[in-house]
This record gives sequence, C-alpha cells and structure tokens, in this order.
Amino acid sequence: METVTDLLQPVELDLENLLNDLRNLIGAGHPILQAAAEHLFSAGGKRIRPGIVLLISKAVSPEGKLSSRHKRLAEITEMIHTASLVHDDVLDEAATRRGVETVHSRFDHRVAVLAGDFLFAQASWHLANLDNLKVVKLLSRVIMDLADGEVKQGLYRFSSDQTIENYLEKSYCKTASLIANSAQAAGVLSDQDETHLKSLYSFGKKLGLAFQVVDDILDFTASDKQLGKPAANDLASGYLTAPALYAIEQYPKLSKLIDREFCEVDDIQEALNFVRESDAIPRSRELARNFARESKASIEWLPDSESSRALLALPEFVLSRLY
Repeated sequence: METVTDLLQPVELDLENLLNDLRNLIGAGHPILQAAAEHLFSAGGKRIRPGIVLLISKAVSPEGKLSSRHKRLAEITEMIHTASLVHDDVLDEAATRRGVETVHSRFDHRVAVLAGDFLFAQASWHLANLDNLKVVKLLSRVIMDLADGEVKQGLYRFSSDQTIENYLEKSYCKTASLIANSAQAAGVLSDQDETHLKSLYSFGKKLGLAFQVVDDILDFTASDKQLGKPAANDLASGYLTAPALYAIEQYPKLSKLIDREFCEVDDIQEALNFVRESDAIPRSRELARNFARESKASIEWLPDSESSRALLALPEFVLSRLY
C-alpha cells in the first residue's frame, strides 16, 4: 500500500526546502514564540496540505516547474494549518500531538494562544505580499472558516438534534476549506480558467471531507495506539460525528445519553454499543467513498504527469486508512 511519503515523492525536495524556509520566515520574532514555532515545525506531520499545493502547481505548469509564488503559497498554507492546530490543542487541552508535547504543555496556555496568533499574523502578512487580491480573498476566507468551525463545534457539543448537514458544514470549515481554497489559489497563480479553478476547489473540498469522515470513523474503529489518543474520544467529549449521527437515527435512545452528557457510569459504553450495532459505520464509509470518488473526478482533466498521478491517487489513499 502506498504511503503519504510515496505520494508526495514528486515534491519531496520542495517540501524539505519549504520547512527550512518556514524556519527562516518565523526566525525574526520573540524568542519564546520562535521556540514555540520551531517546536511545531519539527514535530513531524505529513505536510499533506502544502504537498497538495506544490503538486497542483507542478501539475498545471507546462514545464512542471514551481514559481517562487507557488512555494510561498505552500508555506502560507502550512502556517495557517499549524496555527489552527495550536489553537485546537489549547481548546481540547491536548497534552500531545503526534507523540510530541503540544505548545501549551511545553510552554503555557498564553504562549500557545500567542504562538497561534503569531503564525496567523505572519501568514496574513506573507499572503498580502503575494500581491494577488484573489488569492488573498481565498486564504483569508480559510482563516474565517477555521474560527467559524471551532465556534460551531463548541455550540453543537452534546447536542443530539444536529443534522448531518451541520456536521458537514463544520467539517468543511475545520478541515476542507484550507485544502479547497489553497488548491484553487494554486490554480489562480497559474492563470487557470474559471472552470479549472472551480474543479480544483471541488477536488480539495471533497478530499478534505473524505479525510474528515475517515478520521471520524477511525475514532470508533481504531485502537488508542493507532489513533494516538483514546478511542471514541470525540463522542466522550460531546462532539457528534457522522457515525454517531447515523446511529441516532436507528437508536433514538442514544440522544438521551448524549443530552445528559454521559453522566451515568455505563453511558459512554452503551453509546458505543449503539454505534457499533447500527449500520452507522458502513453508512459513514459510503459517505467517505462518495466524497473520494467526486474528488478524483474533479481533476481528471489534468495533463498526465508524475504530479497529476499523485493527486489522482490521493482520494484512494485517504480511504485506504480505513482498511
């Protein structure tokens, strides 16, 4: 089975350079913020978001070359993603991410919030310096969506009357918006026509949604070790994802457990049983498969190249995490 590293192989060197450039970009600042940012960029991670930007940039370039503006767009994408993770970890009070201490565990909450703000501010500054209003609008929208997604997630906590549509809106804001808008922005910098720009956006949106649904299925089906966090963590925290929402349709009693915030001893175990006994997991898999199919179909117009083949393989790779 292919790994992320295999898929990103056409831009492997570019991603290495991107990490070095990110360290230099963030270098001039407050020593603690600098240390926090350094810590983040050395914490591993798959760099899949900037990888997608670089692959699209190469796939639509006649010579398969990367311009300095495309490279900078990929850096901005990773800055925005990393900033959102720092804030996420503070809100979730997570002690580790990918096995590495989170910023607020290593420093403190104030530094973590400021480090996230610092990265968002730096991303905005470098974004403005691309001197392309359309790209500025696309990526500014992402920063708005990320905040909107966090607010929605907080509002819907332990709320059993939300719909699959609410869940997908929140998932779009938190996960898919960055991939969709940065994919489209890569096309804008390559002077693609409107039809191609829409299809690049659709590719990123559907890929991001497939990725999120798969993540949410794994929360129920994977072990703690595979996840790097306790299984069914989202449900226990009151965050209802596709499997839980589908299970409610079959077992309305699940709503009562959620609304009382799993206050009885066996509530969470009973809720898990409802999810596992229902057809929620197969339905969620089908949802992810549909998004992956639509994502791939969006970019079948790309000229054949190593980069376009990697992009076309990504939706299938996202699904392969389920098996």
